Formats: sequence, C-alpha cells, structure tokens
Amino acid sequence: MLLGAIADDFTGATDLCSMLVRGGMRTVQLIGVPKAGSPAPDADAVVVALKSRTAPVRQAVDESLAALHWLQAAGARQFFFKYCSTFDSTDEGNIGPVADALVQALGCGFALACPAFPTNNRTVYLGYLFAGGVLLNESGMENHPLTPMKDANLVRVLSRQTDGTVGLVPFATVDQGAGPVRDAMTRLKEQGRRYAIVDAVTNAHLVSIGAAAAHHTLITGGSGIAMGLPANFRAAGLLPEATDPGALPVLDGATAVLAGSCSRATLAQLGFARDHLPVHEMDPLATPDAAALAETALAWAGGKVGEKPVVIAASAPPDKVAALQARLGRDHAGALIEDAVARVAAGLAERGVRKMVVAGGETSGAVAKQLGVTSLRIGDEIDPGVPWTLASGSGPDMMLALKSGNFGGTDFFLKAFRMLRP
Repeated sequence: MLLGAIADDFTGATDLCSMLVRGGMRTVQLIGVPKAGSPAPDADAVVVALKSRTAPVRQAVDESLAALHWLQAAGARQFFFKYCSTFDSTDEGNIGPVADALVQALGCGFALACPAFPTNNRTVYLGYLFAGGVLLNESGMENHPLTPMKDANLVRVLSRQTDGTVGLVPFATVDQGAGPVRDAMTRLKEQGRRYAIVDAVTNAHLVSIGAAAAHHTLITGGSGIAMGLPANFRAAGLLPEATDPGALPVLDGATAVLAGSCSRATLAQLGFARDHLPVHEMDPLATPDAAALAETALAWAGGKVGEKPVVIAASAPPDKVAALQARLGRDHAGALIEDAVARVAAGLAERGVRKMVVAGGETSGAVAKQLGVTSLRIGDEIDPGVPWTLASGSGPDMMLALKSGNFGGTDFFLKAFRMLRP
C-alpha cells in the first residue's frame, strides 16, 4: 500500500478513489475502520470511508485515529484526510479537530488544506472557496441542512476549528508551479503555521500542489489534490504503469436509484429523471415514520423492478427541508431520511436489484451499512468524481454508484446505467 486515506463520508471516499484510479492506482474503499490485524486488500491505495462529517467531534476524531492506526499497521507510506470540496463543516468542526489529531499522531507538525476541484467548479482564490462561479456562501451551501457554509474564507473557517494557526499559499505563488508552492509551504511551517490553505483554480494547479507535497506525511483536502499524487509514486519507482486499474465485472440484476440528497444538482437530476423513468417521492413531512415510508415506496416499486431503473427519492427543496427540521429537529429529520432510504435499499436488494445509484453522502453511508457492504473495488467514472464500484460484504455482491449530492450532470442517473450496457 502506497497511499492510505481517511474520508469523512462515503461518497467523498468514492470520489477520491475514482481520482486515484484515473491516475493508475488500483484502489479499494473500505467501509468503516477495519478490525485490528485484518489483512489489507491487494491495492496501491486504500481509502477508509467513515461517516464522521456530521458526527460529534470526539467520535469523528476517535474513528479517524483508529483508521490512521490501521493504515499505519498496513504499511501505508503517505496519508490523506479527505473532506468535501465545499469544505462541509461547522465552526466546531469536524475538519479542524480531525486534522489536528492526525497531525499530532503523525508528528508532522504541518499539513496543506485544499478542497478545490475545478472539474466540478470548486476553486480556491486568495483563500476564498467558490462553487459554481460564486462564493460558497452564495452557492446554496448556506442552506445546507447539516453543515450550512456561511463564510467562504477558508483561512477564517479553518482558524475557528483549530488551536493552530492557518496561512495561505496564494494564486500568484501556485501559478508558478510546484517548486514555489513547496518553498511557500516550507516557509509557513517554519513560521509555526499548522496549516496552509492553498489556492487552486485549474487542474494544473492541483497537479503542482500534489507534486509539491510529494514528501508530506499528511495531505488534507478534496479529491482534486490526489490528481498529482500517483505521479509522485511513479517517479519514485514505487508504482508501475497500470493497464486498466478500473476494470470491473458487470453483474446481472435489476436497477434502481435512491436519492436522499437535497442539493441543487440532485434535485435537477431528479427533475430530468421524471421525464424518463418512474419516480416515487417519499414525503416524510406527511409521514414522519421511516418504516411506513419504506413500506409505501417498496409497494410502489412492486412490479416495476426489473423493467427499467426505478427512482425512489426523499430529496426536497430547502423550504420543505426547513419545515421538516422545524417539526422534528435537525438531527431527527436527517436520521429519519437515512433510515427510510436504507430500508428501501434492503427491500430492493431482496427483490433482485443488483445495480444501484445512491445520491447523497449521508444517504450512501446509511445504505452501505444496511446492505452489509464492507469494501468497494473502484471502477471507471460515470461523471467526474463518481465511479461504478463492485461492492462486497455480508450480502450478495452489487454494483453501486455512490454519488455526492453536488456531483454529476443533469442526466446522471440515465447515463450511469447506459455505461453498464454491453
């Protein structure tokens, strides 16, 4: 194992895995912290997917450290803490506290922080994070039900989450290439800074940042930073050229889409799907009971399963999300949606669904747990950051595409299943 990564949610982990496969690294995603002493999979990179993004801070730190210790024991040479390209967190964490714990455990004293992913319109300029060409706090993320992002200045955001200090490697430096970026980060570390927010506006910037961090023990950021890492291992003679690191078998079975994300991208994808596929929308405001919601959805799916993809969604626009949270409380509302969608996933698997797209990070985590998934072999991308995977665990093998709510084109759901056709 060359790279050992810890991701704070399931779709973010898959996003990172996809980037590494694209760079020629055979990559496996593990669901949750492996048991101590369990063997590492045969892969160049292993990403441990946690459900820690919105967990209590102490839980997020403890699980991340447990994942780190397993990756260290498995022989990883470099470590990566992966969070969302929209820096999803609150003023209490969890990005800062987890990064602090990893820096301390590794004794490295310093780490870069860069969530940029220009391919998906996430860029960092002068420390400000832009999403879709507008400041993060004007992008819709200010209305996120769990991690509302109301400040686009990442130096300020991260500073509020850590007792360390945060510096900036600005665009003018990054645009000069890997050498100046490396020198700038070295200076910040010598000044006692614990973190450096690093600007990135293009994929070339991400490659430069990755090259500059070739000898860093710990890297933190979005999956975009991984764009430059495989070349480092290849230059060191540690990574051979891979012919097809994303090759997967295609399973027989029915197809389905489950959506729990309330992001603009997922809502647009559902709008497109309604014109092409049968869609059932769960209404937790009318029926705030997970078992009843799942029962109704599965009854609707009935004879539709197997004909063409069925779509079952618990997604809703911000006003309905706010109404549900006002009625049930934020945490209870989120747990209700996750529970209902997870129950539907289990019911669909019992009905022969073997190829499933899941939209939403928290939703994907709940579905993977319900299905008993413990590992994902990463395949080729459907859209940037979202690959098909071969999921294995306590149940039958399945093909899963775990999609971050913000990712994918409008036709993503149909495109995903077209990819699987011979």
